[in-house]
Amino acid sequence: MPTKVLVVDDSALVRQMLSEIINSQPDMKVVGTAPDPLVAREQIKKLNPDVITLDVEMPKMDGLDFLEKLMRLRPMPVVMVSSLTERGSDITLRALELGAVDFVTKPKLDISRGLQEYTAEITDKIRTAARARIKALPAIKVEQRYTADAVLPAVSNRITSTEKLIIIGASTGGTEAIKDVLVKLPPDCPGILVTQHMPEAFTNAFAKRLDGLCKITVKEAVDGERVLPGHAYIAPGHSHLLLKRSGANYMCELNQGPPVNRHRPSVDVLFRSAANYAGHNAIGVILTGMGKDGAAGMLEMKKAGAYTFAQDEASCVVFGMPKEAIAMGGVDEIVPLQDMAKRVLDHLASLGTRAFRV
Repeated sequence: MPTKVLVVDDSALVRQMLSEIINSQPDMKVVGTAPDPLVAREQIKKLNPDVITLDVEMPKMDGLDFLEKLMRLRPMPVVMVSSLTERGSDITLRALELGAVDFVTKPKLDISRGLQEYTAEITDKIRTAARARIKALPAIKVEQRYTADAVLPAVSNRITSTEKLIIIGASTGGTEAIKDVLVKLPPDCPGILVTQHMPEAFTNAFAKRLDGLCKITVKEAVDGERVLPGHAYIAPGHSHLLLKRSGANYMCELNQGPPVNRHRPSVDVLFRSAANYAGHNAIGVILTGMGKDGAAGMLEMKKAGAYTFAQDEASCVVFGMPKEAIAMGGVDEIVPLQDMAKRVLDHLASLGTRAFRV
């Protein structure tokens, strides 16, 4: 039975184009459209869609307000349709916090042609959303979950963090999963490199948002910069992020080579560089995401001596990338998201100072 989709957008042209794109696929069908959230609310009751595409900025009720109410009262898969602007990126990240599965960027110019070029991305994300694990939004505000009490104890008395590294990869659902891990890490934890599948316009806003929530410093990675303890480096949306060495120092390297597993940045690229340059000094973490990017690279990390973690199925929005990594034999330990930060630090502490060799 085709996936039933409700298209919510104040632009008649966008509603028409999205409907044509979705209806061109044999496994999905637009069962209704709505110009604003008030109409959408009635359409949801009447049509019972499987997935909603939701514009961010709309009349009568803001898309975020509608999304928050929806995820509290009737949680369901939502794909946001967002503009490529700084304000649009901040709003979209907030939408992901509120429970949206993913987002599609709306082209600034020539919307009709631009959306047609995004056909594969739009339909793939709707398919993913239809299979995603959706949870009701808690009664408390999202930001209130991340308090000082959530930060784990300092690691300086237990491990030496200058040689160890934490390497993280994620995709669908990953913005919230990454946040859940990073907000719990103390300021003296090892350096962290992160690849999250995300367009160029969003990665800097994502890094800044995390930096405001975390005790560690979070920033978008810059080519040639040194990897420092207590810092997390987010792969920019335009480039692969790789780990390199320069003498005794770890360094970030960016390159714009071809996409790997259809992605740039690619998790496999980051993980393979960690296998090559950090070996047993790396801790690999693969989080929620659709597809298999990162599975082969995690296996290489494990073969190089790294200890590797995968998020468990129950806590994943989409159990794709972790599942593939587990199936390939590249995972040492499967952990619920809420325990991931503690397990990573506990493992580092269990190694003792003997493990810190170049």
